[in-house]
Amino acid sequence: MSKKVAILATNGFEESELKSPKDRLEKEGWTADIISLKAGSIKSWSGENWGDSYNVDKTLDEVSASDYHALVLPGGVANPDLLRREEKAISFVKDFFEQKKPVAAICHAPQLLINAEVVEGRILTSFPSIRKDLENAGAKWVDKEVVVDNGFVTSRSPEDLDAFNSKMVEEIKEGKHELQQA
Repeated sequence: MSKKVAILATNGFEESELKSPKDRLEKEGWTADIISLKAGSIKSWSGENWGDSYNVDKTLDEVSASDYHALVLPGGVANPDLLRREEKAISFVKDFFEQKKPVAAICHAPQLLINAEVVEGRILTSFPSIRKDLENAGAKWVDKEVVVDNGFVTSRSPEDLDAFNSKMVEEIKEGKHELQQA
């Protein structure tokens, strides 16, 4: 069955954390749209420098969570910090949880989930530097390469991408998760 997946990102996303999941989703034969704040392109961060630019498929003004089967949130230090300042981005993310759809977030991306108020009571992982932020928001943080909590997939860093991608695909194939909480 064909699936449509939204990848929410803006300037400063970690390149491998967008490219690798997008490639994996497309390998499944699914559509993976890059969604951002503005039309045009967004610039990645790769290692210690700016990386490649990626074309935005749709803006937040053009889409809703109901248009997609799942959501992927790449990390990077700047990306989630910029997105969590935007009410449209927060609402878009929150809608996936309310609609009980799979959400996959890696590295620093769970910072956006704090502002969306969807981490309380959830078991997850992230880049270690935001552990306390997530715990203070009520999450139970664990140090594992990939954590799945009722359709909610998280990983720590680009080193975990293989496990992250596999679990992301598995959860998307399963579809809606009735125990997914908002």
